[in-house]
Amino acid sequence: MLVNGKKCDLISIRDRGLLYGDGVFRTIRASQGHALHWPLHYLKLQHDCFVLGITCPNFVLLSDELRSLLSAQSECVIKLIVTRGSGTRGYAPNILEEPTRIWDVFSHPKYPMDWAANGVKVRWCQLRLSHQPRFAGIKHLNRLENVLAAAESGDEDIAEGLLMDVMGNVIEGVRSNLFLVSQGRLITPDLSNCGVAGVQRERVMAWASENGIPVQVRSFLPDDVMEADEVFLVNSVIGVWPVRELEQRRWELFPISTRVREYLSKQDSR
Repeated sequence: MLVNGKKCDLISIRDRGLLYGDGVFRTIRASQGHALHWPLHYLKLQHDCFVLGITCPNFVLLSDELRSLLSAQSECVIKLIVTRGSGTRGYAPNILEEPTRIWDVFSHPKYPMDWAANGVKVRWCQLRLSHQPRFAGIKHLNRLENVLAAAESGDEDIAEGLLMDVMGNVIEGVRSNLFLVSQGRLITPDLSNCGVAGVQRERVMAWASENGIPVQVRSFLPDDVMEADEVFLVNSVIGVWPVRELEQRRWELFPISTRVREYLSKQDSR
């Protein structure tokens, strides 16, 4: 772990990331000593910092710190947190505060081998996501909704929970972005009111554009999920998981999600 470039695991008790969730983060998969799609992750980090008015650390500085971490562990998952920094009591930020940079390193999670190829079982979450357009799409540190949604089920056979907003629109997975396949089109939720727009989501939409597959970004309801030809989940750690079971609905064939998974895996191995 690195904190502001130094090997340690301590931050100030007055850090605004701890006190208020005042910060952003990225989760990056590393393979063979290479942080996959680091420039894309940095662009997202830069965007999210801008939305919150946090000074984004320099790309060169973060890249140097990232390389030092990967020199010790080449196969891992890396989490980068940037907070507004330490301040005095009160909500109002001080424009002179220096951001805090926190890097943490984890082993690759061990998921069942067949989930990527044969699909996963998912569930509907009871928790509903609130609307806050100012935060929509960004990966901020206020993740209590996701924490409570993840705590709803203790069934190890269920790989992911699907979240709706307060209006009943399907938004995302607890830790993933969601795609439907319907009549040859890709459909992914509109995230203008809530949800996180991940790097993998962006890569899937780019793949679809390159392959002449129409993509719709729009609101849809649970019935649309149940009626879809395919449903799949993506994030930077899991890659692509097709959905095989949701309540009484079963899917057996995953032609589009298989193509997406093979393409992304091929790009990751370069």
